[in-house]
Amino acid sequence: MTTALPIGPARATTAVHRLPTEVKIVAATTFVFAVVATPREAMWAFALHFAVVAVICVLAGIRCAWLAPRMSIEAPFVVLAVLLPFAEAGERVGVLGVSLSVPGLYAAWGILVKGTLGVLVSLVLAATTPAQDLPAGLARLRVPPLITTVAVLMLRYLELLAAEANRMHRARISRGDDPRTLHRIGATARGIGGLFVRAYERGERVHLAMISRGFTGAVPIFGPPAAAVAWAVGLLPAVAAGAVCAAAWVTA
Repeated sequence: MTTALPIGPARATTAVHRLPTEVKIVAATTFVFAVVATPREAMWAFALHFAVVAVICVLAGIRCAWLAPRMSIEAPFVVLAVLLPFAEAGERVGVLGVSLSVPGLYAAWGILVKGTLGVLVSLVLAATTPAQDLPAGLARLRVPPLITTVAVLMLRYLELLAAEANRMHRARISRGDDPRTLHRIGATARGIGGLFVRAYERGERVHLAMISRGFTGAVPIFGPPAAAVAWAVGLLPAVAAGAVCAAAWVTA
């Protein structure tokens, strides 16, 4: 018996949470594309993008305390951005006695601001959309059935695999193993391999069971499609981001 994967704050009843899943997926994807297309020199445009995301967070009741620790996923991009002003060629400028590349500074700014906005939008989508609703939303968007099926099975069995890995870890500890020591890395690697084999065998059994029950490879869609009003309201942030992006290019 498994429970749904917790993928965000506790379920709320805000208007953002109630929007159909497919609307939120399209809105988030379009918003990210608009952010990426915005010229990096238009700093005012990114301020407006952040303002739109902030308004959505307020409406959805998403707290900074929930967002902040999950923003660490962009740490590798931050490291790359910090190095660019030192490594890039071109015009140089002195900052606190340090010679930095102007193109490198712009490149670092673009990576930081666009990456941060992209992560924020993804987190907002995750916080307002239950994980089990994502496959149905993808299916309504006519995403290939193979992709939605893989997503369904991943969400269904990710927790099982995590529980299996935790049981294997406890079994090793109860037998006197210390995974913190370097000479135990071989045992850790063998444990990972064993978990992979178990997952593969479980997948084969599940596949055979699904085929024997008449599974055709497509995820069933429950519920009506999104209404026109939901599309009009849900796409407002994406439209705003597109307008900001277009204005940035016009005034560039």
